[in-house]
Amino acid sequence: MPSDVKEAGSRRSAAPWLVPEAVYLHVPFCAHRCCYCDFATVAGQDYLADRYLTALEKEVSTLQEPRPARTIFIGGGTPTHLTHAQLERLLNIVRRWFVLLPGYEWTVEANPGTLNAAKVDLLADHGVNRISLGAQTFHIPLLHFLERNHGPEQTRDAVGLVRRRIANISLDLIFAIPGQELSAWKEDLRAALALEPEHLSTYGLTYEKGTPLWKDRQRGRVRPVDEEVEQAMYEAAMDLLAEAGFEHYEVSNFCRPGRECRHNMVYWANHAYWGFGLGAAGYVGGVRGANTRDLFAYLRLVEAGQSPRQAEECLEPLERACETAMLQIRRGIGIDRQTFAEQTDYELDVLLGDPIRRHTEAGLLSDTETTVRLTRAGKLLADLVASSFLEPIASSSVGNRPNHGRPSRITTESP
Repeated sequence: MPSDVKEAGSRRSAAPWLVPEAVYLHVPFCAHRCCYCDFATVAGQDYLADRYLTALEKEVSTLQEPRPARTIFIGGGTPTHLTHAQLERLLNIVRRWFVLLPGYEWTVEANPGTLNAAKVDLLADHGVNRISLGAQTFHIPLLHFLERNHGPEQTRDAVGLVRRRIANISLDLIFAIPGQELSAWKEDLRAALALEPEHLSTYGLTYEKGTPLWKDRQRGRVRPVDEEVEQAMYEAAMDLLAEAGFEHYEVSNFCRPGRECRHNMVYWANHAYWGFGLGAAGYVGGVRGANTRDLFAYLRLVEAGQSPRQAEECLEPLERACETAMLQIRRGIGIDRQTFAEQTDYELDVLLGDPIRRHTEAGLLSDTETTVRLTRAGKLLADLVASSFLEPIASSSVGNRPNHGRPSRITTESP
């Protein structure tokens, strides 16, 4: 590795990659834990919700004073599973500790069936201006397979309820569900488009280790969709949504022009963000940390005045730079060379020239003088391309350090 790569440092200044203006708060409660979910969620423990909100506010209060927020994301779990009074209490916590900046985005996740007119009014009255609905599919047998406790009509009803007061709606969809055919996936896309959302997230079903779905696959009870079919489904999403005027602004996310999820764009830019609540990750000043995923441990720690952080690590400049490239390449705009250098103090081509050349020659990347982007073929192999941007870490002394519980992923949209 060139010596200038090893010796490059990071500039400390009031920059978005160091000073957070994005906030994530986690609400773990659900009516039911779906078979594929590996988020920090709990079901059947609603009696702990008030105690949890008390602990959550105590954790947030470690900020000591209200902080400015450009984006807020309340995820879960199912935040709207809370009672009306509990939801109001949660929204008041946000308003107490965060000052909404002009043009802010405030997203709350919801599942169909957990919203009513009163809750939507409550959200809107407190300033929530974006709702992310977990639709997943409009086919009843597939909803049953995923163990979703709602039907397609409830999704349509929820969109109608939200639309009265909140103009920005996102829908989550899942493809490559066992038993799902390409034609059914296209029907899901068209059904979602008929509801005129501003944003769509499309996720291929994953088999996360330890989940009931993963166990069923291990035992041969579930057969995943063939890789060729899954690829065809992803390409169908790209084509149908482009025809509908949506921009493919991140590997799994599409939006109408100007309707990107600005909170998640913070993650993909590798900028700083606060994270509060069970299992929540935060990234502040180059230090990444994640809270415990054990609900009772979280409650005990916070109530005792201790940090619920299970792991915390100050990333080396090289790690931060490679991670920044790995995240930014997922965006439709790709990696801007000048901005990358300002953020990391590394020249992109000095740091990652080899994998960039390799993937460009293979047709996976488009490289101009200013930016590097995934091609259509590259989007199909985005994980392969992104992981190659970690190669400099593996070949350095940094890559030989023990992993002290580094968070494995960032929480974005709902599962």
